[in-house]
Amino acid sequence: MSKRVVIVESSELIAAGMSDVLSDSAHFKLVSTVSDIDALERRAPLDRPEMVIVGNPEAVNVQALRSIVSSDVVLVALVYRYVSSAQLRRFDAVIDVADSRGAIIETLIGASPAVDDNVDDNAGFELSRREIDVLVQVAKGSTNKEIAEALNLSVHTVISHRKNIMHKTGIKSVAGLTLYAVMNNLI
Repeated sequence: MSKRVVIVESSELIAAGMSDVLSDSAHFKLVSTVSDIDALERRAPLDRPEMVIVGNPEAVNVQALRSIVSSDVVLVALVYRYVSSAQLRRFDAVIDVADSRGAIIETLIGASPAVDDNVDDNAGFELSRREIDVLVQVAKGSTNKEIAEALNLSVHTVISHRKNIMHKTGIKSVAGLTLYAVMNNLI
């Protein structure tokens, strides 16, 4: 079933581009595009989003945003200029306008929780192909910047993939992730 997505972006050009990327995937259904958080607050009860993609994330109070939408809604930062890493950590995932269509879709899919409520938070999640690529690089001791360069991703996307890997595996340390990669014959 497709995830219901709302885009919050004041730039019509960027919103149209993100809409076009989403239209390529059966995993997502764009239900509306709004220009600001106030418009989202008015539309959210009607749109019932499961994912909100937020442009200009440095200007957003994430706590206030979570009070507007359901607490289980996936919040995604859409980055096209500098945003502090502290602010980006408040989001469930980060995509960069420089990312490829495939990388954006993979990040969004990776950020989407499983639909089955009977599944334990960390059990049964499979890593996406791109997350496996990032995990292998992490296990080899590469930094986020080195991983980004090797896989042709933004550093923000690498950070998002690492966050998703840690959530899916329940492993928080590099040593633990390396052991996981070895035990699963990834390296």
